[in-house]
Amino acid sequence: MERPPIAALCLALCLAILALAKPPEASLCQISRKAATCRGQNLLRVPGDLPGTLELLDLSYNKIQQVTRGDFSTLTQLKSLNLDFNNIMSIADDSFASNVLLEQLRLFNNSLTEIPSQALKPLRNLKVLEMSNNFYPRSKLDGVFGTLKNLETLSMGGPAVHMVGSQDFLPLKDTPLNKFALKTAASLQEYQEGAFSKLNTTDLWCDISLDRHTEVLPLLLRDLRGRPLRYLHFRNLFEFTYYTGSTDLFHDLAAVEATELVFRRGKFNENLLRLILLNVRRSRVQDLSFIAIDFARSPKWKAPEAGMSNLTLRRLVLADISNPDVLRFDWTFTWFAGVTYLSIINVNFNMVPCDAWKEMRNVVALNVSNNRLQDGYVYNEACQFQGTLPKLEHLDLSYNLLVHLSTLAKLTSSWSRLAKLDLTHNHIGGSGRSPCTWTPSLIWLALSYNAVTTEIFQCLPTTLHFLDLSYSQLERLDMGYFEVAVDLQELLLSGNKIKFIPTEWRCPNLRLLKMDGNSFGVISKGSFVNMPRLAQLKAGNNPYHCICDLYGFVQETLRNGKLRLLDWPTGWTCYHPEFLLDTAVAAYTPRVTECDVTVVVAIAVSITAAVLIACMVLCWRFDVPWYLRATFQIVRSKYRASRSQLSRQFAYHAFISYSCSDAEWVRRELLQRLEASCPPYRVCIHERDFTPGRWIIDNIIDNMENSRKVIFVLSRSFVDSDWCNYELYFAHQRAVGLSFEDVVLVVKEAIDLQALPNKFCRLRKMLSMKTYLEWPLDHSRQAFFWVQLTSVLGKAEAVNSDPSNDPTDVNGMVDIPLEVGPIAEENCVGRS
Repeated sequence: MERPPIAALCLALCLAILALAKPPEASLCQISRKAATCRGQNLLRVPGDLPGTLELLDLSYNKIQQVTRGDFSTLTQLKSLNLDFNNIMSIADDSFASNVLLEQLRLFNNSLTEIPSQALKPLRNLKVLEMSNNFYPRSKLDGVFGTLKNLETLSMGGPAVHMVGSQDFLPLKDTPLNKFALKTAASLQEYQEGAFSKLNTTDLWCDISLDRHTEVLPLLLRDLRGRPLRYLHFRNLFEFTYYTGSTDLFHDLAAVEATELVFRRGKFNENLLRLILLNVRRSRVQDLSFIAIDFARSPKWKAPEAGMSNLTLRRLVLADISNPDVLRFDWTFTWFAGVTYLSIINVNFNMVPCDAWKEMRNVVALNVSNNRLQDGYVYNEACQFQGTLPKLEHLDLSYNLLVHLSTLAKLTSSWSRLAKLDLTHNHIGGSGRSPCTWTPSLIWLALSYNAVTTEIFQCLPTTLHFLDLSYSQLERLDMGYFEVAVDLQELLLSGNKIKFIPTEWRCPNLRLLKMDGNSFGVISKGSFVNMPRLAQLKAGNNPYHCICDLYGFVQETLRNGKLRLLDWPTGWTCYHPEFLLDTAVAAYTPRVTECDVTVVVAIAVSITAAVLIACMVLCWRFDVPWYLRATFQIVRSKYRASRSQLSRQFAYHAFISYSCSDAEWVRRELLQRLEASCPPYRVCIHERDFTPGRWIIDNIIDNMENSRKVIFVLSRSFVDSDWCNYELYFAHQRAVGLSFEDVVLVVKEAIDLQALPNKFCRLRKMLSMKTYLEWPLDHSRQAFFWVQLTSVLGKAEAVNSDPSNDPTDVNGMVDIPLEVGPIAEENCVGRS
């Protein structure tokens, strides 16, 4: 024997090392502590990194081909395992040895060629086992299934099962099942009598095709006699051909205890349908369903003279049938006469003949949803609706092509017991032109997923307890409707375009309101004040303006607990202002001063009081009241002057302001020198020149305004005189804009500026900013004083004078000598 080359051995060894060193693939599963989902990840094997704490594992829709012992050995807590839609061809006998807690095992739609009985042996807690749609050729179960005492649901079989033996299900004889499902080949070749008699189940699902062996069905039904069967389901009973034989295949149905019979898919004609109904009439069946069947009329079938009478059913369902002729397969609707709950769903019919309404006299609930019904075909004015459907309480017309609500009002107005009407998913937009008169028994109406306008409220019944207008493009509410619909308790307005909540919205008995997904941005405390019984509100997903009104509503609602926000805080987000965009309303907390009016008022009052107190203190500190009084006197004087004759301009060269204590010095020195000069100065002093009988203030102001200069004789007595202060203030007001050029300050006695009262702030300012004349006590220096004074006063030119007030003529400008008498003394005393 030739030995392999050394190079080949080295290469193989390197490849093996590389394979062992290859890192494991990252898990594609979604794993939590107790559940893992590896659905649809194209896995070729069971992942090896699954945690041992798993209780639920989904490995469906992968490409796993075999299950070995080590795949689930670490998952000792596993209770549910889903291996549907893989390509599993074999399962090792000890694959589930460590999974004794397993309760659900799903092996649907795999490639098993035999039933994995030995692998199931340890699973004594198994409750659900689905292993149908595999490739094992026999449906025979071995003794292992007799040990699965907790088994409740079992589905088995597949397209390779051509025969069902009489002893195939014997191990299940003592196991009470909730559901047993069997799938066989496209055309079952052999069914041995007694096979189903071993079953002890309440629900039986038979995916069995009998196209070429119709004799199997009577055998099957005979085996079910006396069994505790409640539900019997046939799928694809005739998969490829229509039954045209004369043999009554359902003759033994009368002996079956099932109360619910379902036919799904398969081919049906009027012959087979009539056979079924005739035997159902004699059986215990109360609920009958035909789902997704392929109905076609037989060209040679002759309708019987009488319809299908005496058929009593609690529930009849016709769903997903493309041919609407199934409704009147025998050219009548008599088989609806004894039905209580009738469902005709997605049968593609677009009209209801007049005789159909009459035959549904015992129907309590009618579901004709998902069809093509239109206004003119569902309500035919030629039909007589009075007395029809006397027992109808619930009508479902959803998913049709209805447009006008008034048409439905006409249709249902005579149905005295109708309480619920479902019109969702139609094309209803308005009420139509006709008036709306509804049956007073209607209390429940659903109009969601339409395209309604505000006009719809004019046609809504006012007796409603429940109204659904959600997702109907509604923009406004009609408050008039809610004032008359006083019994309304539940209102659904989700997903519309409502832009505001009316403040006058009154609905006294409303308990539930849903307004999520609209366009309003403000809810305030008063929004629902007229709904005293409102207990539940759903209002998220709106463009909320996060302002005080919304904040106040939320806080009051959460604090009181009377109104429960169903979607709080999820969906409640701020849309405005911009800086709060997408902020949760729950996180919006404005400052206290933004929303609490009481706090704002308290702060405003406090600030106002503080300002007033501060103003009062400042006024007291700076003698503001004195200035106010002086200003008042000026205004009053000017007001009086405006009503009297016009003032003269510069009647005097100077106006002298002095204290009475300085009157002697003024008369002896100042007045004597000025009036004795050549030419003389015309000087105004109060003792001589004030007009008797006039107000002192008026005399001061008028004579100041008629004087070119104002001389202030300053002394300690001047500071103590209120009238002097008035004259100083008036002179200041007169000098505004003139920079005090007409004011002459003569300091007779030294004055301490810091000791001046606050009201003499103007005097302090003038003394600090303006050059003043100081009266010298030294006689040698007094001559220079007079030169300075006359220089300031200027040349004594002629000034205007009023002859009525001038003791000399207009050309003389010479005053009479001043004689001080008792009157002058009294006047001086009055000014002090």
